[in-house]
Amino acid sequence: MTGFASLTSDAQGFLQRLAQNNNKAWWDENKATYDHLLKAPALDLLDRLEPQVAALTDTEIKPKLFRPHRDVRFSKDKTPYKTHLHMLWQMESDARQSPVFFFGVGLDYVSVGAGIMGFDAPVLADWRKFVDLDTQRILHIMGKLEDAGYALREPALKRVPNAYDRDHDGAYLLRMKAMIASRDIGHVDDIPSALIEGFHQLWPLNALLQQVAEA
Repeated sequence: MTGFASLTSDAQGFLQRLAQNNNKAWWDENKATYDHLLKAPALDLLDRLEPQVAALTDTEIKPKLFRPHRDVRFSKDKTPYKTHLHMLWQMESDARQSPVFFFGVGLDYVSVGAGIMGFDAPVLADWRKFVDLDTQRILHIMGKLEDAGYALREPALKRVPNAYDRDHDGAYLLRMKAMIASRDIGHVDDIPSALIEGFHQLWPLNALLQQVAEA
């Protein structure tokens, strides 16, 4: 299982069947398959990469496999199980928020990414200050990511916040309330190597976000 070559195909096959039978009875009958084909190799992958991510970031790393159960309390969609397999490696430090590296397998994607899923209010304020005061450096980081095939999540705001010029060079970034970059890596034979390569490409983004969160 060194390269985890079958993880994505096994996960997508299971998730496709789950999408067609998203109910507790089917899940109970197939949970052992989930544990064997998805959960066990995912936990192994998280543990396998933890020291390499720690070495890259020079921080402690907290790995996490997201649970398969959906929180349906406030959702109109009451299907009980997620049709994706997501995991992350979170940087642990004294920063107000900690950036993450993540790996996701869904019905139609296999993605690597990094960032902060949603800025807390103080970090959001400092993110905007950084974008305003260090625009060109941050645009250079984003440009390098885009050149490597990464896409940024769409901004949450339709307009630039009132404190900033609507024609600001960093207008797109000022409209963000989170900062996530990701790209699809498809089916690869050596998942750990592909992820570590991606994490190295994404490290300038997380280093920037760490700086913002420590400001």
